Amino acid sequence: MAEKIGDMLLKSGLITEQQLQEALQLQKTNGGKIGFNLVKLGYVKEEDITSLLSEQYGVPAIHLEHFDIDESVLKHIPADMAQKFLIIPIERTGATLTVAMADPSNVFAIDQVRFLTGYTIEPVVASEASIRKAIEKCYGGSSEMQLKEVMDELEKVATYEEAEVEVKEEEQEMNEEALKAASEDAPVVRLVNAIIIDSIRKGASDIHIEPYEKEYRIRFRIDGVLFEQLRPPIKMKDAIASRIKILAKMDISEKRLPQDGRIKTKMKIDGKTKEIDYRVSTVPTLYGEKIAMRLLDKEGLKLDMTKLGFEPESLERFERAILKPYGMILVTGPTSSGKTNTLYSAIGRLNTIDTNIMTAEDPVEFSIHGCNQVHMREAVGLNFAAALRAFLRQDPNIILVGEIRDFETAEIAIKAALTGHLVLSTLHTGDAPSTVSRLVNMGLEPFLVATSVHLIQAQRLVRKICTECKEEIQYPKKALIDIGFTEEEAETVKVFKGKGCPNCNGTGCRGRIGLMEVMELSDNLREMILMGANALELRRTAI
Repeated sequence: MAEKIGDMLLKSGLITEQQLQEALQLQKTNGGKIGFNLVKLGYVKEEDITSLLSEQYGVPAIHLEHFDIDESVLKHIPADMAQKFLIIPIERTGATLTVAMADPSNVFAIDQVRFLTGYTIEPVVASEASIRKAIEKCYGGSSEMQLKEVMDELEKVATYEEAEVEVKEEEQEMNEEALKAASEDAPVVRLVNAIIIDSIRKGASDIHIEPYEKEYRIRFRIDGVLFEQLRPPIKMKDAIASRIKILAKMDISEKRLPQDGRIKTKMKIDGKTKEIDYRVSTVPTLYGEKIAMRLLDKEGLKLDMTKLGFEPESLERFERAILKPYGMILVTGPTSSGKTNTLYSAIGRLNTIDTNIMTAEDPVEFSIHGCNQVHMREAVGLNFAAALRAFLRQDPNIILVGEIRDFETAEIAIKAALTGHLVLSTLHTGDAPSTVSRLVNMGLEPFLVATSVHLIQAQRLVRKICTECKEEIQYPKKALIDIGFTEEEAETVKVFKGKGCPNCNGTGCRGRIGLMEVMELSDNLREMILMGANALELRRTAI
């Protein structure tokens, strides 16, 4: 094909042999068709390529820049299919859909479009460059999409659908085929893509998509705080939910039960390619399915322990504990407080060629080279307790348990720690001392906790002041003394606050850092645990 077009261009005297060789070289590097590369190099015009393609394939040629394609025609072919096959629908007349193609001999593409739309396909030929420009203009470029434009489109679609629904006696549930078709509408595809890209740009950790009686709301969690982003039309909730469920490989027809899935994406944002995983969870609520998407950004994972927020003395204690050959280290705190990050940092410090590390996680958030990571599957009986039993037969040095949730898991983890293994795990407790009470309440004997646990670390994440817009503010001296400063420090300390700027979305804060409470179990504390001391007494002694 490339040689034939090249020969035709040479025969017609439009290019020289040297220019053809340059284009072939560019094609090897960047891909694309030979005609596209010749246009890129400026050796031929698009019109010349289109005329030759028309002659070669025996189909009419068109110049897309002269066409104003109607939105109702565009929605017959989704954006991802248009980009994959380099095609764009031009017009529909009765049961015939006219489609501009860079390669009208691509029978597979024609069959796919025919199968999707149910129309007879009439191919016409256009240059690759003009089709790429038309796709960018009509569907929106992935890096330039504006949420407002997509929302305007959705409003039109929703208004039309609402008018249709009003004449029905009662609202019918859409079947699986209808849901799938609605989820592949160009505006819906573009909106979901726009939400994903916008969340990455804004540094969100979670996306919440929530249906209510009369509205549909999308919020991002940025630096631990939820911000409302947009409100798509309520009529689009099924289509948007189905699109996300298709991407996460979930069952789109099942709306009565919670589901979990994962979306793996690789996208180019501001000239930089990013690999992002989304952990997707759906829950059936009163007015539809609520979707939560947790962003797992490998670039955001800090494996350098010095950058987590430890004070020097606390870091020294923590490192001393993880370098012991056996025993248990527990990291506690609420959801999204960075516990996984701290544990992965510890694993990164211990991950050497002479160490066998096994992890049981639900789910595995990030892949770490050199670690044997096991994803929990409750449906088939693979829970933390079952994984731990299996691990003990795998000759491990270090075991990471994603979370201690019950007595059985806690008991096996404690026994592993007492028999020469280093065990790292997490718990959901308010602070470090109350972790001991939590373990005893689970049913563990105090002597087992006292002898196996080496260190307990509780953590929270707090927002940092935006460096771009921070400004010094004056605080009363008494207020500074009341929160713990000495009189001398209160005289000299400088207090800053973020004013709010585009860099921090007007909040005055950008990024977070950990506040760590590290409680190393001394002999005194062990004796108190054996005597059944409560969390308050343990705290006083630890301080």
